[in-house]
Amino acid sequence: MGGGSYSVSSYTARAKAKGFHEKSVSEIFTQRQLNNAMNPKGIKVRESRDSDEHPNSVPIIIALDTTGSMGNIPHELVQDGLNKVMGSLLQNGIADPQVLFLGVGDHECDNAPLQVGQFESSDELLEKWLTAVYLERGGGGNSGESYLLSWFFAGNYTAIDSFEKRGKKGFLFTIGDEPTLRNLPADAQREIMGDGQYSDLTVEQTLEKAREKYFVYHIHLTETASGSRPEYQDDWKQLIGQDLVIVDDRREIPSTIADIVLQNTRQEKPSESSVSDSDVEIIL
Repeated sequence: MGGGSYSVSSYTARAKAKGFHEKSVSEIFTQRQLNNAMNPKGIKVRESRDSDEHPNSVPIIIALDTTGSMGNIPHELVQDGLNKVMGSLLQNGIADPQVLFLGVGDHECDNAPLQVGQFESSDELLEKWLTAVYLERGGGGNSGESYLLSWFFAGNYTAIDSFEKRGKKGFLFTIGDEPTLRNLPADAQREIMGDGQYSDLTVEQTLEKAREKYFVYHIHLTETASGSRPEYQDDWKQLIGQDLVIVDDRREIPSTIADIVLQNTRQEKPSESSVSDSDVEIIL
């Protein structure tokens, strides 16, 4: 995956034609069950590969919380946020970003605790995977959500040329307002991923594995009642340290993602062959 190019102007026109700014979350995100294409069961690997079209791929995983009130985050992304992320990267010399969307719920309660797209570069395919996410709005009265599933998947089921060929880590962002669950039992892994050899994992083990080839960040949103609880922020600080990013407004999330990628990636001037003026006309 990862073919095609991203055009801000093309995405803007399509978003206008589809009424993304007028439609509600439920009108855009129409999945009422797990999309078969995003079912992780049986997946061997998701790949971010270099190509003649994209010789310096930069893999970026964005894990979206599909529980409770977090549907506003994908809504923001599909309206303007995706354009802000990709436009900023292209304008600042990251010519070959490849984004994979994950949906993350609660493996103790939900029917679809993990949803997996593909690494893509084109605006059309990124929109396709983003809007294919099933917003289950589940979760439960337990001690958090399954953000650790994104680390488990990234660490064990992705292959990225940026790291394998050039020794450059990719980027993984989880976004939410709850703590993460602390354990991932082997039975839960088997239920989600299918038959295989598994062992019980702690949250620290999944994080360590993901960090082998990704810069791992958690964006904690404080605008909800859950997100504003200081003990939740303290839990994240103890777990992830300086890689915790606290934001007060969901509209800050796209620029936060782009800024972090830019700060950690060698910036090169865009070439005329890969980035045109129309591709970066809307940068906030």
